[in-house]
Formats: sequence, structure tokens, C-alpha cells
Amino acid sequence: MNLNYRDRGSVVRDRKTGRVPHPFAASSRMGGKPLAFAAAAFVLLIAGCRQDMQNQPKIIPQRGSEMFADHRGARPQVAETVARGQLHEDSYFYTGVIQGANGYREEQNVMPFPVTMDVLARGQERFNIYCTPCHSRVGNGVGAIVQRGYKPAANLHDQVRLAQPISHYFYVMTHGYGSMPDYSAQLTPADRWAVAAYVRALQLSQAATPADVPSGVTIRSLKSLAEEEGHPEYAQPWALPATAVQAYEPVAGEGMPAMAPANPADPAIKIPATKPAPVAGH
Repeated sequence: MNLNYRDRGSVVRDRKTGRVPHPFAASSRMGGKPLAFAAAAFVLLIAGCRQDMQNQPKIIPQRGSEMFADHRGARPQVAETVARGQLHEDSYFYTGVIQGANGYREEQNVMPFPVTMDVLARGQERFNIYCTPCHSRVGNGVGAIVQRGYKPAANLHDQVRLAQPISHYFYVMTHGYGSMPDYSAQLTPADRWAVAAYVRALQLSQAATPADVPSGVTIRSLKSLAEEEGHPEYAQPWALPATAVQAYEPVAGEGMPAMAPANPADPAIKIPATKPAPVAGH
């Protein structure tokens, strides 16, 4: 085929016939098999592209569905079924209370599992992360944010807290108490029990006497150890900082502002039980 290139921008025509050659015909003569193959592949791709990839036959949350008689896409939970991992057979482990003889749920001074050094170490770690901002490392209620104007936290070493059963701390961490929010989202049930065990160990350590030390062990005061290490004399009586917010005196029969209930020393949780809880540890 003789092609005539007359000027720039003009149409390429055959010299003999004066016709414009078909692009596929020219490409085939010039060895245009790759181009023809690409065109055929494109045609097959167009033929195989359907809307099923976009409009998939699936149920979208919160949308209706013609598949079911009630036209609801979201199906109700099957009766008498429990999701995996949510059976919670040990009620005391997950609630911190048992069914009392008076018809109410009561706290108990019992751990639902053995307390080991690993459990105490875990409880100390979680306590230092979540509890010390208010309660301080030693649990006296004078944490860093209390010293900066926040409401004084509970002193875990006063007579009221020492008299409370160990599951009380689990219950408070689960549901909150007064101005303290709950920590059920931050701490798993096992971690809450570990923190409760560490609180009890912390109470014992702060109230230890020389008689509690094994024979043959030298007893040294914390103040002397601090002096040797070059630390300030922090082993002093606890005092509430002047920046702390003081609560009003409680009125008879009422709780204090941002505090509840009026009688925190009462260990009973006055919530009628709808279903008997199993005995602790079972």
C-alpha cells in the first residue's frame, strides 16, 4: 500500500484509490497483532462486567429485606442462646456479689480465684496506672490530681475501707462510686479482682507492725532509708493539701455532694435479686 503524506495535519490516503485505510487493516499489515489482542481483551472485559459486583445480594445492617416475612434485615437473637464467651456461669466472678439470706445481693470477703504473686503484680500494675492519680501510690487518697484541686479520693486505710469486704472494691470499680467513675471498660473482671487483691495487700503493708516481720530480719524505718538514698523526708503523717476541695457536712439521711450513699460503711447492696446467684467460687 502506497501512502501519500502531503502536509502536516492532512489525512493519510492511499495514492492509488484515494481512500483512507482502516486502522485495523493498516495495523494488521504492520504487524499489529498486540493491538488486536488488546482490543479483543477489552471487549471480553466489557462483556463480563456486571452490576453484581456493586449490587451484591447481601443484608446491610439496619435495612429491610424481602427475604424474611417481617421484612427486617437484622434478625432477633435466637431464644435460649448465649454468645460465645458471654455465658458468665460464675456470677460472683462477674458481679462481686452473691445472694444474701435477706433477699438482697451482698458483697463477700472472698476472692473467686487463688491469689498468687503474679496476681498481685498484675494488680499493682493496673492500680498504678488507673488508681494512683486519685488515690496515690500508697492509697491515702491524696493523689496528684487531688493536690491540684480535685475532690479528695477515698483513703483506703481508714476504718471504713478496712472494714469493707474485698469484693466491695471490685463492685466499685465495676459500677463507680460517687465522683469516681466506673472502670469496667478499662479493666477486665480478672484485672478488677487483681486490683482488689492488691488493695488488700497495700492495706496490710501500710498497717504492718514489727511483730509481722519474720524473726531474724532487721527492721529499718522508711525515713532512715530515704535519708540514705538522698530522697526527701516523705515518710511523714498524711495531710490533706490546702488545694483540695472540701465537701459540705452531710445532712442526716442524705449523702454528701458527689458522694453516695449516705452510709458507705454499710456493706449490703440493696438491690432485689431477680435470679439467685451461685455461691462464691462455684
